[in-house]
This record gives sequence, structure tokens and C-alpha cells, in this order.
Amino acid sequence: MMFKPNFRYTDKMVNNLTQIAVAREVILNSPLIPKWEVTLRREAIIRSAHSSTAIEGNPLSLEQVSDLAAGREITVRRKDRQEVLNYLEALERISEFAQRSPFKSEDLLEVHKTVTKETLENPEDEGIFRNRQVFVGNRITGEVIFMPPPTEQVHQLMNEFLEWFNSTAVSEIDPVIEAGLTHYELVRIHPFIDGNGRAARVIATLVLYKRGFDTKRFFALDDYYDQDRRGYYAALKSVDQSTLDLTGWLEYFTQAFAIELTRIKDMVKQLSLDKKFRDRLGRQIALSERQITIVEYLKNNEKLHMKEARKVLPMVSEDTILRDLKDLMKKGIVKKKGKTKAAHYCLAQ
Repeated sequence: MMFKPNFRYTDKMVNNLTQIAVAREVILNSPLIPKWEVTLRREAIIRSAHSSTAIEGNPLSLEQVSDLAAGREITVRRKDRQEVLNYLEALERISEFAQRSPFKSEDLLEVHKTVTKETLENPEDEGIFRNRQVFVGNRITGEVIFMPPPTEQVHQLMNEFLEWFNSTAVSEIDPVIEAGLTHYELVRIHPFIDGNGRAARVIATLVLYKRGFDTKRFFALDDYYDQDRRGYYAALKSVDQSTLDLTGWLEYFTQAFAIELTRIKDMVKQLSLDKKFRDRLGRQIALSERQITIVEYLKNNEKLHMKEARKVLPMVSEDTILRDLKDLMKKGIVKKKGKTKAAHYCLAQ
């Protein structure tokens, strides 16, 4: 029997979907997007890799993940490094996985092996469905938070899910709703010994790409979950296992998505800078999200000292801020005044 999701559209969900649609139109139809595509996509992948692994306990900072993505060597625990590199690889392969139609068990297992290789206690658990019972628990108290279906049901449940996933029925569902349903069902079945959350979030991202919703890969679904871990787990846990009514979960999922897309929409608007600034430069320039933050600050303030820069970018090292400022100076956007510790930066006139 094919998986049949149980949910209803509520006013809150519809409002979230409307907000998402409006933000998406601004993002994808902005005239600046072609020039910024590489930068936006790279930063979305980095944020996703950082957030999705951080949710499950990986201690690497966003800056360290960015360094790994750039191929730089960093001194961290091997397992932590590998988890991030695995997730980056999985995200880079989204377009490849999306071309597999129908999407089979073997493809899902390949996604799982990609996100878990060389990180599990038992290497034989990488890229296979679980062969023993698992549960989600509080590591400190030992409390069982969630008990997934029995091991002997996993293959049947996955077959039913993949039948739905590959069916024409999904084309009648909003892509964001389909991504939310996919995310939850994979977490609920918990088909793997470990890495279920990461695999579920990759497949949810694949849904959006496959449905043509995020073909440019600008959206980082995991950011909100990482910042609201308690709410994220509470929303997953709130689903009544006797009815599997996913309405509440989808309200949370669409709200998180709306917040993420609104953030990106606002960032895209900032990329345009002031009209006179664009006219003077005579070209479109790709900036990182950190550099956009610096430029926005200077649009509203006459100058920027390093002291203020550290407050504007509190999670970024001074060396990285200086590299960003140097690049902005090279691009003719920012200029430096003074040569001592009292030196400051301002927008080039």
C-alpha cells in the first residue's frame, strides 16, 4: 500500500506558503541574480552543511566549515571534519541525485553512504537500512524521546514511501509541502542506524530542486532548525503516532521556510546597493554575505572601525574581517582612511 500523508491546509500554512511564493519571486527574478549565482549558491551550501551537522552535535563553526569548503586545512577532530565534508559532497551532488527517476532504494542508500562514510562506529552501517532496533534518547537522562517502527517493518515502509515519492500524486502537492512530508516521513521511519536527520534533510533539499523550486540552490533549509533546535525537535515529536496527522509539523516547516526565504529576499535587495553606487561602479560585483553586512553598515554609518566591525560580525575572526575589507577595497567599494589603530573604513566616493 502506497504511503498516503495525512494533513490539512490551515490558514497559517497558506499564509506561510504565500509569503514563500512572494519571496521566491523576488529572489529568482532579481536582475542581479545571474552575477551573484555562484556566491549565493556557495554560501547556501556552506550554511546548510554547518547547520545540518551542528544540529546533530558537530562543533565546527561556520567559519571552519567555510574553510573546509574552500579546501583549507583546519585542526579539528577527524570525525567532525569528515561529517562536514560528507554533507558538502551530498549537497554538491543534488542535481545528480535528482536526475535518478524513479528514485530507488539504492539511490537513497547512496545518499546515506555519502553523508556517513568514515564517520559511523560500524562502517558496515553506512549505506544500508538498519538491521536492529534504534531509538532517539536523551544521552544524559537515558529517556527515550522517540521509538521508530520495528526493524522488520523498515523495508516495507520504505517501499511504500518511495512508491509515493515517485508517483504522479506528488506533482499535485506544493513543493514545499512535499519537502516537509518527505523530511518527516524519513525521520519517522528512521531507516538507518545513524545519520537519519542528515539524510532526511538532503532528500528534502532534493525535492525542492527536482520540483524546480530551488534550481539555483540559494536556499539553506537547515539554518532555522539549527537556531531553533528545541522547537525543531518539539515539532517533530508533536506528531500523534496513532493518527500521523502532519498538519502541525507542516505549519512549523513552512514557517521556518518562510523565515529563511524572507532573509534571502532581503539580502538580494541589499545586493542592489544604492542606484548611484551601481551607476558609478558600472558593473555588478559578487560579494559574500559578510561583505554585504559591512556595506549595509557603511550605507547607514559614516565610517567603520575594527571595533564596530567585530560587533557587526560577532562570529567572525578579525583576520577574516580584514580579508573581506581588503577585498572590498580592491573592488573599489570601500576605502581605508588612516594607517594606525585609529584607521577606519568608509564607502568609496
